[in-house]
Amino acid sequence: MTGVYLDTSAVGRVLLGEPDSQAVLAALSRFDQHVASRLLRIELRRLALRHDLLDHADQLLSAIALVPMDEATLEAAETVPPNGVATLDAIHLASALRLAADVLIDAVLTHDTRLAEGARHHGLEVLAPSP
Repeated sequence: MTGVYLDTSAVGRVLLGEPDSQAVLAALSRFDQHVASRLLRIELRRLALRHDLLDHADQLLSAIALVPMDEATLEAAETVPPNGVATLDAIHLASALRLAADVLIDAVLTHDTRLAEGARHHGLEVLAPSP
């Protein structure tokens, strides 16, 4: 089974129908499992509220396994290198690293430059599909 970690920069493109949303969906189809931090639900639903797309966000979220933001993940996010990773992205990165250590994901799908750099720093494959 192959898995991919998703962050909001990727799923948000699908939610909003951005020009690269089809490329994101095509990349997702390569994986059996789509996984994200519970943080994705918060970020995506907040984005959806701003655009009156809450039902669409919930539909997208139903196809993603969400892992909890437990104390160990939050503590890891406090100091996970590299230092340039933003706060919420550090939670995504710590979550992805935990899943990779458990061999549950094969790649990270993101359009966030700093998160991508952080994932690469730790040897994770990064996908950033574009049209």
